[in-house]
Amino acid sequence: MAQQAYVTETADGGSGPERRRDRFRRLLGRPLSGWRGDRRIWRRGIVLAALAVIVALVMLLHAQIPNAIGNLGSLTETFLPWLGLFVPVLLLVGFLRRSATALIAVLLPAAVWLNLFGGLLSDKNGTGGDLTVATHNVNADNADPSGTARDVAASGADVVALEELTTAAVPVYERALASTYEYHAVEGTVGLWSKYPLTGVKAVDIKLGWTRAMRATVAAPDGQVAVYVAHLPSVRVKMEAGFTARQRDKSANALGEAIADEKLPRKILLGDLNGTMNDRALNAVTSQMRSTQGAAGSGFGFSWPASFPMARIDQIMVQGVEPVSSWTLPETGSDHLPVAARVNIATSS
Repeated sequence: MAQQAYVTETADGGSGPERRRDRFRRLLGRPLSGWRGDRRIWRRGIVLAALAVIVALVMLLHAQIPNAIGNLGSLTETFLPWLGLFVPVLLLVGFLRRSATALIAVLLPAAVWLNLFGGLLSDKNGTGGDLTVATHNVNADNADPSGTARDVAASGADVVALEELTTAAVPVYERALASTYEYHAVEGTVGLWSKYPLTGVKAVDIKLGWTRAMRATVAAPDGQVAVYVAHLPSVRVKMEAGFTARQRDKSANALGEAIADEKLPRKILLGDLNGTMNDRALNAVTSQMRSTQGAAGSGFGFSWPASFPMARIDQIMVQGVEPVSSWTLPETGSDHLPVAARVNIATSS
């Protein structure tokens, strides 16, 4: 008996792949369908556009924000990169509002942010170098100083600076680091451990009344280098006083003067400066030295707080020395992350 074949036509017509393509086109076209013929796309979103312009101006003119009231300028500069988060938020809201004006205005803060920080997004880490340095605020309340010391030593650094050392913890760090670093010196609450001889060790007066900074000459195989270790005073954000940083600013100026008076041409600064490279309060230091992270790192290199880093306040800065690479080390028992850098002394003048 002959069999008869029947072809049933589906309701939406077409095979499976064709149906999926049609569905994708409909989903893609649905958000844009409301834009066609809508004359209000230029009138909607004026407030969003104004907010975008304000964000752009804050980033562009951050140096003009006064510090007279609660050090607002320095507070803004400390977290300046995070203003970039406004860009995707404003972009999304502008799209949902179907506002062409807002979407175009968002291009302004996006361009300013990329101009300020776009260079940090690329990986500038190089190879080579003849000296590796590291610095770490170990936290006075660190419950595991021995473990922290071992973690920092495992970085392979030739020279290590530690800040926030307590009298009770110093012997612990000395024992833990003795097998790796033959030479070390401690001044007040900061210390320097080195595989190479240290000379000219002395405290540096940063106008605090107690010692939180020092310098030493490191006799590296490829030349002598003056190494400074500093822990500038902490800053606080208070509701009634804003960003209180007067003592930090005074100490930064004193540190900058000491570095400027240094006789050796090769200089490295290691420490917790309680401020970012954008913070104008550190101009006495940042105007004469380069950040290894900015010159030879990858990304922002945020170091604090360790649980969710939001700012790079732990710095490695150089003068007369060529940065080769810079990076952040894994979390230890401290509330700061250690940071490290590889530099070239031999080719530096």
